[in-house]
Amino acid sequence: MQTEDIQIRIEDDRTGLEIETLKRAILDNLFYIQGKFPEIATLNDYYMALAYTVRDRLIHRWLISSQTYTKVQPREVCYLSAEFLMGPHLGNNLINLGIYDRMRQAVQELGLNFEALLEQEEEPGLGNGGLGRLAACYLDSMATLDIPSVGYGIRYEFGIFDQDIHDGWQVEITDKWLKNGNPWEIARPEWAFEVKFGGRTERYTDEKGRSRVKWIPDRMVQGVPYDTPILGYETSSTNTLRLWSAQAVESFDFRAFNAGDYYGAVGNKVFSENLSKVLYPNDEQIQGKQLRLEQQYFFVSCSLQDMIRTHCDRRGLPISIFHEKFTVQLNDTHPAIAVAELMRLLLDEHGIEWDQAWHITQSTMAYTNHTLLPEALERWAVGLFGSLLPRHLEIIYEINGRFLNEVRLRYPKDDERIRRMSIIDESGDRYVRMANLATLGSYSINGVAELHTQLLKQDVLHDFAEMYPERFNNKTNGVTPRRFMVLSNPRLTKLITSKIGDHWIRNLQELRQLESFVEDLEFRSEWRQIKLAIKRDLANYIQEQNGIEVNVDSIFDIQAKRFHEYKRQHLNVLHIITLYNRLKANPNLDITPRTFIFGGKAAPGYQMAKLIIKLINSVADVVNSDPDVRDRIKVVFLKDYNVKFAQRVYPAADLSEQISTAGKEASGTGNMKFSMNGALTIGTLDGANIEIREEVGAENFFLFGLTASKVSQIKAKGYDPMQYYIANSELKAAIDRINSGFFSKGDTALFKPLVGSLMYQDPYLLFADYQSYIDVQTQVGEAYRDQDHWTRMSILNTARMGKFSSDRSIREYVKEVWKIDPLKICPPNEPCSIHCPDTLM
Repeated sequence: MQTEDIQIRIEDDRTGLEIETLKRAILDNLFYIQGKFPEIATLNDYYMALAYTVRDRLIHRWLISSQTYTKVQPREVCYLSAEFLMGPHLGNNLINLGIYDRMRQAVQELGLNFEALLEQEEEPGLGNGGLGRLAACYLDSMATLDIPSVGYGIRYEFGIFDQDIHDGWQVEITDKWLKNGNPWEIARPEWAFEVKFGGRTERYTDEKGRSRVKWIPDRMVQGVPYDTPILGYETSSTNTLRLWSAQAVESFDFRAFNAGDYYGAVGNKVFSENLSKVLYPNDEQIQGKQLRLEQQYFFVSCSLQDMIRTHCDRRGLPISIFHEKFTVQLNDTHPAIAVAELMRLLLDEHGIEWDQAWHITQSTMAYTNHTLLPEALERWAVGLFGSLLPRHLEIIYEINGRFLNEVRLRYPKDDERIRRMSIIDESGDRYVRMANLATLGSYSINGVAELHTQLLKQDVLHDFAEMYPERFNNKTNGVTPRRFMVLSNPRLTKLITSKIGDHWIRNLQELRQLESFVEDLEFRSEWRQIKLAIKRDLANYIQEQNGIEVNVDSIFDIQAKRFHEYKRQHLNVLHIITLYNRLKANPNLDITPRTFIFGGKAAPGYQMAKLIIKLINSVADVVNSDPDVRDRIKVVFLKDYNVKFAQRVYPAADLSEQISTAGKEASGTGNMKFSMNGALTIGTLDGANIEIREEVGAENFFLFGLTASKVSQIKAKGYDPMQYYIANSELKAAIDRINSGFFSKGDTALFKPLVGSLMYQDPYLLFADYQSYIDVQTQVGEAYRDQDHWTRMSILNTARMGKFSSDRSIREYVKEVWKIDPLKICPPNEPCSIHCPDTLM
């Protein structure tokens, strides 16, 4: 053999992807990072070693991406969100790196349990639900589509609470997601910023004779960034999630300590760190409201200062073209203070004149509205706002005064319109309306489903849409198929890929090719067997967690989402009680067996939502133990709903409950995740349900209930729920069962607040939609008996969900809102274009 014929492949342990390299890297990280050797290493040590091994491969791509952005200076998207519900990082990063199976083999060859290591990861609970999960999906898609971007938010020390169930009641437990460390983040203390609160403002004349304003705060907090790399799928593009942690500017007061005031010595530290201590405090009390406003301003100020530093200091660009290099997407009203804060920075810190500053601000901000519920459109009492942010209140008054002059010119003598459009609500106690501020200060305003955007323009922001129609647009939400199909449903992914290849993972519209296999008997059989195996896995989990044995051949009827009265989990319960009443009246009744599965959290201060959780568990206790039911109905509440939970539950669903009152759900994304995984939907014409039904076909969707316009008409006429109660014997029987104490061990007072609300107010029209819901649920049961036809419908639901990829959503933002070009990042260790850095220094 000639010497020149011998090729020796040597890989760097930090970047190599071969199995032997990965094994060696895991053991090296166990030794050098964790400081352990195998004989004493814990499961968490091995998880950390594995995570650092994966992070090394991310960092290589991350730094190349960062260098490229610095050199090319593209326009970047800055996604501001108070929530990022990322889910576990390890599995998703392995999918996006393309080494999931290779890493599994490497781990197994080391004698370790790969699934146990994945399960070991603490989920960062930095969001309440759909809003935060949407932000996470969008970060994934922006990286996958090579869009330069940064996600900005708060590094909450304690995330959304862990949920336990005691005697049927939700109990909140502190979510200590950082207790074992977080291998995915890197602290950047050298890039910290100071944030001001309180105090007063003073006017002065600068050296050019201009009148200027100085903000003299009475408190300062430091924001320290923690960065997490966000890798795209099958690309080297790796963007950043930058979360801000609050710290005291001066952590320890020696004078107070020496004087014996030990608490006072660390008081500033305690106050400062409270800002990033916990996700969304209960804001019923004034202190809670104040902390929430402080949190929002804190992360917005840090983020805008960071963008300006990047623009001016690192890239040496003039502040006058800031809007040409950055676009800021406001994820709902939580970061809306960004409008006033950017104005403050431009006016007070950079000496820009008002008109130019306003042009830059309006050309930078874009606003996504996520709600039609009045209580969710944030507003702040003027007194509270002014005490915390005196300079911003001055700026908002100036913005508002100039704007209302425009309104008067456009609509003379229309005082009512002026009142509605004002940023300051002058009726009764005065409030700052954050939705009005965000709308006025943005060049784009979008809803998140076609119906939602339509209602936004017709109702919530009607006056603004009439005055600035060109700013309004729709961007229907989407979800990433990488996490919610490839990672969470590997068996279905393998079957789909075996038939149509794997390009669908980047272009979900290619799932349409599955339609050609719908009439393939063998394919339908494989599909059904996979669904059954997934249901069996969930049944085992239910047995382990709840001690309840469920029938895997029954309909897995699942409602998993945040608890709120408008989402109508209690309508679902009324159906369960109706079925139960029928079985009690006729124990030999032939019904299609069902397993009703619930999951979700209620906000700690939302007593009615917590009472609904108690009702579900109380009904479960009775139904599951009644011999007359004979396992034809089972009711299960699975605690601690989060992304890990969702990945287990979505693939197992036969029926997806999307039953909100029409006109109340902005979009929903759980509906998309269920349907992608082959579940059929029972739902109203609300949010994205409408578009899902259009895509999958009306024949593959179980529709019930009033339309949004009918809801409005009924309410306008004076809705009386008692009429429905009296006229409908099954509804009356279900309500009377609850009222009698039957499900509460004879306690007739327990559910009285819930029953009273339904009978005398019923704000979300459960009674009006009850019979339609019951009738369609009967159709569901009949349809499920024909398993072959049900499988056809299941396949078509998956095949026609291409529209609902977050990749499609982001492409629309890129083209129609952000006007930004993708920037392809060169793969590591490969020749690069002239636009990219040649080497990593």
